[in-house]
Amino acid sequence: MTTFSKGLEGIVAAETAISYIDGTNGILEYVGIPIGELASKSTFEETVYLLWNQRLPNKGELAAFTSDLRARYSLPAGMLERIAGVPTDAEPMHVLRTMVSALSMYDPNPNENTVEAARDKSLNILAWTPSIVAAFDRGRRGLEPVTPDTSLGFSANFLYMLNDKKPTEAMVRAFDICMITHADHGLNNSTFTARVIISTLSDMYSAITGAIGSLRGPLHGGANEGVMKMLNEIDSVSDAEAYVMGKLERKERIMGFGHRVYKAKDPRATELMTLAKQLADDTGNADLYEKSHAIELIMEREVAAKGIYPNVDFYSATTYHCIGLKLDLFTPMFALSRIAGWSGHVIEQLADNRLFRPTVNYVGPHDAPYIPIDKR
Repeated sequence: MTTFSKGLEGIVAAETAISYIDGTNGILEYVGIPIGELASKSTFEETVYLLWNQRLPNKGELAAFTSDLRARYSLPAGMLERIAGVPTDAEPMHVLRTMVSALSMYDPNPNENTVEAARDKSLNILAWTPSIVAAFDRGRRGLEPVTPDTSLGFSANFLYMLNDKKPTEAMVRAFDICMITHADHGLNNSTFTARVIISTLSDMYSAITGAIGSLRGPLHGGANEGVMKMLNEIDSVSDAEAYVMGKLERKERIMGFGHRVYKAKDPRATELMTLAKQLADDTGNADLYEKSHAIELIMEREVAAKGIYPNVDFYSATTYHCIGLKLDLFTPMFALSRIAGWSGHVIEQLADNRLFRPTVNYVGPHDAPYIPIDKR
């Protein structure tokens, strides 16, 4: 007997100790620690260590991990030339996916799949991907790439490489919180993709490349771009009511609302809402936050009873805009963060691997005759 569930909804396909989700009650934990605790007290580097080791580091361990990550910021020789050769009108997610795949050619042992090797490759990919995104974005603007600053943490260094100036503390902290809240989320589509690929004993680069391809879809990580486009279509806060009601009457989707898992408010959205308001006020984008908040109140009135609440994409769009990121960089930011979770799941899969091989329900004909071509 086999069970069919379209989209694998409700099917348990793996065991993990990395993150826990209770969609009914709006709970997300990384290794048992509530996401709100990590967002308010941790750093992205410490969160990565937690996801990969399933425990918090002590001071010495965190210092060593951070130092090792910073020492790897610079791309392998030849990668900047590859990035410079990319068409300037290419989509950043396509560029990121392609360049992560290209990284395998600079690894003397790309197919080594021990847990120790997977950790090492994961650290390289985590360190290099911000340089890839920043170098491409600067190149398409006619600017030279900025050499990474190993005195800066992950978030500060990325913003520095992107803009060639040190970011403010508020922007660094905002970006760090975005990285923390996006780092992992159970067996989502892209994480499942990474685990499926590595279960064949392929390689870390293939697993992360496949995951990036999955994340690019508008039903997954690409949704935050849709939120920003929606906000740009609304001229003012007073126009939000007519816009949202018109969409609902036409049964069109309101971007940034609803989630396959959560039937309560996405706990990541709760953290990002406060952050988005502060950043909007600090950067002269208060109207953007007010439009977002107005949409949330209308949706709460109209559809909250159906379990449709803001998800992580809704307020992350405002946050990224206030930091100064271009719209098509929103989803790559999701990827920079989620590499932490993907890598943790790949490491976990390798530690106790079994090839994924689900079955399928065949619904076509049987014993059909072959019709010669001259009689078709």
